Amino acid sequence: MVSVYPILSLLVIFALSLLVVRVGSVALRMTGLSPDVASFQATSAFSGAGYTTEEAERVVETPERRTVTKALIRLGSLGLVSTISSLVLSFTDAAGEELPNFVTIVAGVGGLVLLARSDWFNRLVTPVIEWGLRRTTDLDLRDYTRVLGLQREYRVAEVEVDAGDWLADESLADLDLPAEGVLVLGVRRGDTYIGAPRSDTEVRPGDVVVLYGKEDRLRELSDRESGDDRTREYAVADHERDLEVQDELVGEETESERQR
Repeated sequence: MVSVYPILSLLVIFALSLLVVRVGSVALRMTGLSPDVASFQATSAFSGAGYTTEEAERVVETPERRTVTKALIRLGSLGLVSTISSLVLSFTDAAGEELPNFVTIVAGVGGLVLLARSDWFNRLVTPVIEWGLRRTTDLDLRDYTRVLGLQREYRVAEVEVDAGDWLADESLADLDLPAEGVLVLGVRRGDTYIGAPRSDTEVRPGDVVVLYGKEDRLRELSDRESGDDRTREYAVADHERDLEVQDELVGEETESERQR
């Protein structure tokens, strides 16, 4: 007979661990980290893995992120791993029950992992977590992902400029990237970072340009070669069509508000 209570205890602890990591991930994301980075760093802090990466340094840049990370580290150090180990040993010692217990554990843990990775479940749970964090914490949390529209088709990307690229050896004024729906947030040149660069800033081979715009446009820009005027014209026309659609949507919303 399967040892029900030890297995249920194990699955409850595992589910709570997933929930804690999920809450920590959402909290870090609300402070400006990307979803992937927030999830990885929340898991790292909770498990005590302690990966040293550039993103890990960003986690401790602000008081809000340090508070979230410390909470995850403390919760992860409460001996959950030891508790799980003890529970596993308690029912694997039972004679003749090793295989049924093992199958039950694998099935239960697999089901929880699939549920945690489910898109519809995350869409259901994430707003609840965000609401709870805003109601129960005094952290100054801002969902920069939502503010910038990064959960849609917009992205922030770093594009390394090589000789012969369309971006190389041109000033930002001559490139006129806003006409394509792309904003230049900064230019990294060696150890120097130029934030909010002026229009006369020249992009040089070896620079890394930080851009904000639609993902497909950023990908195309990173591969566009010098002299490719046709692609440039298409990008400008495509952005103008987007603006027309946006104007129509704004006009419809304004007309709907007037009718109310």
